[in-house]
Amino acid sequence: MFVDRVQIEVQAGKGGNGCMSFRREKYVPNGGPDGGDGGKGGSVIIVARNGVNNLAGFSHQKFWKANSGNHGSGANKSGKDGHDLTLEVPVGTLIVDCKNDFVLRDMMNEGDTIVVARGGEAGKGNTRFKTSTNRAPRDHTPGGEGEKRELILELKVIADVGIIGKPNAGKSTLLSRLTKARPQIADYPFTTKYPNLGMVQVDRDRHFVLADIPGLIEGASHGAGLGHEFLRHVERAGILVHLVEPEPADQTDPLTNYHAIREELSLYDKDLGLRQEIVAVTKAELPSAAEVRQQLQESIGSPVLLISAVTGEGLNHLMQAVTTALDAKVVA
Repeated sequence: MFVDRVQIEVQAGKGGNGCMSFRREKYVPNGGPDGGDGGKGGSVIIVARNGVNNLAGFSHQKFWKANSGNHGSGANKSGKDGHDLTLEVPVGTLIVDCKNDFVLRDMMNEGDTIVVARGGEAGKGNTRFKTSTNRAPRDHTPGGEGEKRELILELKVIADVGIIGKPNAGKSTLLSRLTKARPQIADYPFTTKYPNLGMVQVDRDRHFVLADIPGLIEGASHGAGLGHEFLRHVERAGILVHLVEPEPADQTDPLTNYHAIREELSLYDKDLGLRQEIVAVTKAELPSAAEVRQQLQESIGSPVLLISAVTGEGLNHLMQAVTTALDAKVVA
């Protein structure tokens, strides 16, 4: 099960109480205070890990709590600190504070770490309060409460290149052809319910991450279909490969479909509408593909590729266009 948005509650551990104790031993006439401090409460920490693919681990457990510190005891023995609780999330996860509605951290890189709830402070034992004028203090403090917070964890897939287009445009087939990823492929719309990632090996020293973004429909920017669920994954793609199907199963016009998707991107995020894209007409083996390519090229005023993920036609040209665009971004 793929989960890319969850709401959870986290609570840090309570600090251990300080101890009030006096040393009383046989043949030791001068006792005095010997109450130890409590232990610090454990904190809740979130870490981004490349090996974690989604947020499914948080879908069934909504409350996470770190261990509390132990209480202090006599003979100046301090309580043991509570263990920190470390939660692992995928790289690309946004950590949002629910109550105040602001982003705590955007976990963009492997190993990014944030303490989302700090453990309670340790209580002080009565030994701490001993002075020259107060040799038998009875003062001691309780441990502090651990922080408690409600969070939204939202995954936005990070990829160098994102494949977009209408449902059934051939995105998953292209991903499976260029990478070792094996997404679900079928001849009906919305086969892909969540983004699929694959690594494209250009040569021995160069590779890039390719994401197959689930199909978009008109109205996606307003939440139609699963618009917002899909569009947020497009945000992190550096370059877009826009696939246009020449003979859509729903009998719609390919050029209209292309412009509709472009409009949805701009409505969702103005910057996304300006994102660099490489346009390609898929299923080159179909009779109308070449004509649709020519019409689309004239409509947008820029080159349009003609490819087939089934026969392999044009894939070398597509790869060359993608790597050239990526190299230009690195230089910039």
